[in-house]
Amino acid sequence: MTPHLLDRATARRIAVRAQLLDAHRPADLLSAVDRLTFLQIDPTAAVAPNADLVAWTRLGAGYHPDDLVRALEHERSLFEHRAMIRPMADLALHLAEMAAWPPDARRRDWLAANDSFRRYVLDVLRDAGPRLSRDIEDRSVVPWPSSGWTNNRNVTQMLEFLAARGEVAVAGRVGRQRTWDLAERVYPATAAVSAEEAARRRAERRLGSLGVARTAVVGDAGEPARIEGTSGVWRVAPAALDDAPFTGRTALLSPFDRLVHDRVRAKELFDFDYRLEMYVPKTQRRWGYFALPVLHHDRLVGKVDATADRRGSVLRVDAIHPDVPFTPELTAAVHAEMAALASWSGLRDLRLPIR
Repeated sequence: MTPHLLDRATARRIAVRAQLLDAHRPADLLSAVDRLTFLQIDPTAAVAPNADLVAWTRLGAGYHPDDLVRALEHERSLFEHRAMIRPMADLALHLAEMAAWPPDARRRDWLAANDSFRRYVLDVLRDAGPRLSRDIEDRSVVPWPSSGWTNNRNVTQMLEFLAARGEVAVAGRVGRQRTWDLAERVYPATAAVSAEEAARRRAERRLGSLGVARTAVVGDAGEPARIEGTSGVWRVAPAALDDAPFTGRTALLSPFDRLVHDRVRAKELFDFDYRLEMYVPKTQRRWGYFALPVLHHDRLVGKVDATADRRGSVLRVDAIHPDVPFTPELTAAVHAEMAALASWSGLRDLRLPIR
């Protein structure tokens, strides 16, 4: 079909609205995760854990991290799988992939060599219920070799593999540590969707959460589009092509937020240059360890270098890096959002940089 022709402002607004970052906030956590399709888990919590920060950015002060715990561990309306939190209603779209895992010979060979270890881990969980990895004895026959942090962490590696295969699942957490159980005790009985159908539906949902995306990200989902000032063809979610008026707001985003996660897309649509600098030597950072991108209506306008000082109960803002001139209105909106973040985080004070 003939590609839709979109100017960049329209494309940006489609992207912002798809990510629930316009003025119309979602009703609740489950609605938000269903639209976003997942929340990414990351251990970095310079300001707040990523899943909580992304949820707060959408839901505002009404969101509490206990809401996420309740959905995961009690209501089972969400599930944690491979560092992502997803709607349990989407489980059927992942079962075929789980059944086909692992895709590579190295992991298949390690599992085969450690089949007795695999059966032992499943027996422990079956008999003892949810366990931390440290509560399970390492009975590996062949240790897991790695040059990284997984080297010889055999119990954790086996649990990760069994979770990827859909044999075990994350049942909850004790602090930051995961507890593991048999998948049948965590997941409801669900009929798998074929791999082809699952891939198609997941691509459609992914596009719906992004609004506009490249084919490499969403395949043939949606409809073709061309966006002024960019080359090549995009895909656009048909439901996003409406004439509803756009009303924006100001938001502080996690560096892992899907509006900015694809740095090339952020540059093409928003002319926004960004990278996460927590692995960059301090003297070489431009914006800060965990700088938060700033969204204002349909533009990404800067970065806020902020850290939650829990001991001092202060949100410490070391710098605000504007990408565009900040008007008094924009400055006030960004300050208000920083104050809202501090309040939601339970911090008593907001400390702004000295001019």
